[in-house]
Amino acid sequence: MKIRLSLVSLFLVVTGTFANASETTLAPRDPSQLHIASGSAMLVDLQTNKVIYSSNPDVVVPIASVTKLMTGMVVLDAKQNMDEYISINISDTPEMKGVFSRVRLNSEMPRKEMLLITLMSSENRAAASLAHHYPGGYAAFIAAMNAKAKALGMTSTRYVEPTGLSTHNVSTARDLSKLVQAARKYPMLTQLSTTKEKTVAFRKPNYTLGFSNTDHLVNRANWDIKLTKTGFTNQAGHCLVLVTQMGNRPVSLVILDAFGKYTHFADASRIRKWIETGKSGAVPDVALQYKADKNLKGRQKSVVQASESR
Repeated sequence: MKIRLSLVSLFLVVTGTFANASETTLAPRDPSQLHIASGSAMLVDLQTNKVIYSSNPDVVVPIASVTKLMTGMVVLDAKQNMDEYISINISDTPEMKGVFSRVRLNSEMPRKEMLLITLMSSENRAAASLAHHYPGGYAAFIAAMNAKAKALGMTSTRYVEPTGLSTHNVSTARDLSKLVQAARKYPMLTQLSTTKEKTVAFRKPNYTLGFSNTDHLVNRANWDIKLTKTGFTNQAGHCLVLVTQMGNRPVSLVILDAFGKYTHFADASRIRKWIETGKSGAVPDVALQYKADKNLKGRQKSVVQASESR
C-alpha cells in the first residue's frame, strides 16, 4: 500500500495535479534575478491583488497611447449608441496638427468601429473624434477622463487630451495598474483591444482600410492576452499594459518607458520567464544604457524625498 501511495504521489508531482499546484506557481521569486530594460514596471496578481514585482512604480511619466484605454472607458461609460455613425473630427485636439493618418477627415464610421481602431491599432484621429462626439463636447470628455481617474484612486494621473500625443498626459505604473484592473471589467474593451486585425469601412466617401493590433503578443500562440494597450512617443518611450496569464494565474502588467521597438514586449517575456523559472535572462546593453540615461530610479528617490519633507 505504501508503495502504491508513493507511486501515486510521484505521478501527481510530475503532472502537477496537486490541488495547491496553482497556489505555488507564483511563489516568491528573487527580484535580483529579474532584469528588465523598462524604466518603470508593475506586475499584480489579480487573484490576490498583491504586487508581485515593481520597479520605480511611483515615478510620474508621460504615458503616450496608453491614454486610449481611459478614452475607451469614458466612451463606454457614456452609454452612447455604438452603432451611430460619427465623423472624423480633430478640430478640438491641437496635438493632432501635422500627425499623419490614413483616416480621412470628415469621413464617417460607427462609434464601435471608431473605438476598435482606437484601441487595437492606436488610431489617433479616431480617439480624438470619439471625444469630439461626447455628450457635452470635448472639454466634458477630458473632464470625465480625469474624474474617472480620481474615482479609481489614480492620484498621480492627469489627462489633457484623448490620444496620448501630449506629454502632459501623465501617470505612474501603480496608477495604471488600477486602470487596467478596472478596464478588464468592460467586456467590449477586452474584445476590441485584443482583436488581431480587421478591415473597416468608412462612408462619405466610401473606402476601406485594414488595421492590425499594435501589441505583437496577441499574435503569439504562447500568450493569452485578455486586455492590452501599447503606446509610444519620444518622451514616453515604448509602453505596454496588459492582462494575461503567468504561472497559471491572471496578472496585470504595466511597462513604461522602454527603449526600442520591441523592448517592452521583450520585457514582458522576461518577466513571464522569471515568474515561471525564477530567472529572466539578460538585457541588451543599448537598452540598459537608455534606462540609465533616463534615470527614473533617481527621479523616484527625489519624489520620495520631497514627500517625506512635507
